[in-house]
Amino acid sequence: MTLRAMLGNVPVIPVLAIREPAHAVPLARALVAGGLPVLEVTLRTPAALGAIRAIADTVEGAVLGVGTVLKPGDLEAAAKAGARFAVSPGLTGDLAQAAQDGPIPLLPGTATVSEMMRARELGFTALKFFPAAQAGGPGALKAIAPVLPDLRFCPTGGVSAANMADYLALPTVFCVGGSWVAPEAAVAAGDWATITRLAADAVAAAGKTA
Repeated sequence: MTLRAMLGNVPVIPVLAIREPAHAVPLARALVAGGLPVLEVTLRTPAALGAIRAIADTVEGAVLGVGTVLKPGDLEAAAKAGARFAVSPGLTGDLAQAAQDGPIPLLPGTATVSEMMRARELGFTALKFFPAAQAGGPGALKAIAPVLPDLRFCPTGGVSAANMADYLALPTVFCVGGSWVAPEAAVAAGDWATITRLAADAVAAAGKTA
């Protein structure tokens, strides 16, 4: 399965910064129950790789990705933990080479046309648009589409329930990423029912834009 096909099966990829190891499995189960099985666990916390391993071993139906990948070694470590794809905020030559030779596909981050052209030269046509809100939002992607028509995007950064539909309405957007479906307060409180509801609401809202 291609990266675009894997991620495009759902409208929203929850972006998760898991701080407590005990939260990993119930959080993933809540999101899968709400219809969002493709999850990005970011390497922003010490618990990240352990969380990926626990979810991969325990939560049926979850498709695990690792986010905030900054260096080649992150790809190998994430793959060993059970991640099936990786996401980076940007792209370097070393990271591109490691992804091309490595065990899991990479969704590299881009914010400008020059960065997108460079990623395209390196063989990447599925890209993260980050930080989406600050880089121009849906209007920027709409303007870029005619000059780079073969690229497809997963916008993250400032994406929310309020503007998700604006991104998903664009033919060059195959999904969005965001943290609003797993608010920190709900995670800290163990309020898994709220997280399942927010995930289901996102799936329903995306269906209305299809």
